[in-house]
Amino acid sequence: VQLQASGGGLVQAGGSLRLSCAASGGTFRPYAVGWFRQAPGKERELVAAISRSGGTTYYADSVKGRFTISRDNAKNTVYLQMNSLKPGDTAVYYCAARSPYITRGPYEYDYWGQGTLVTVSS
Repeated sequence: VQLQASGGGLVQAGGSLRLSCAASGGTFRPYAVGWFRQAPGKERELVAAISRSGGTTYYADSVKGRFTISRDNAKNTVYLQMNSLKPGDTAVYYCAARSPYITRGPYEYDYWGQGTLVTVSS
C-alpha cells in the first residue's frame, strides 16, 4: 500500500490545520495508522495513532486535547485535526501504517508517506 500525506502549510500560533493520509494500491482496513513528526535535529516521534477499526487511539502528551486522529476506511483516508497549534508543533509530519496493532516505535511501521511540512509562526 502507498501512502500520500497532505494538508501541511504555514499557520499562525493558535490556528488549525487538518492533515490527510490517503492510501492507494490497497485498503487501509488491515492497518493501524500513526502520525509521526520530526523537527530539525530531533528524533521522529509518534504524535497520534488509530487502530484498524478506529476504536482505539493514542496521543502523545504534548498534543492531547489539541489533536484528533480519525479515519474513514471507506475513503481509505486517515486524518489528523490539529487545533491550537504552537510553534513547537513545527515539523515534518509523516503518516505510517502497520498491521495489526498500534505501536509507538517508528521502526515498527512498514509503510510511510512522504511527509508534509507544518510551520507554526509565533
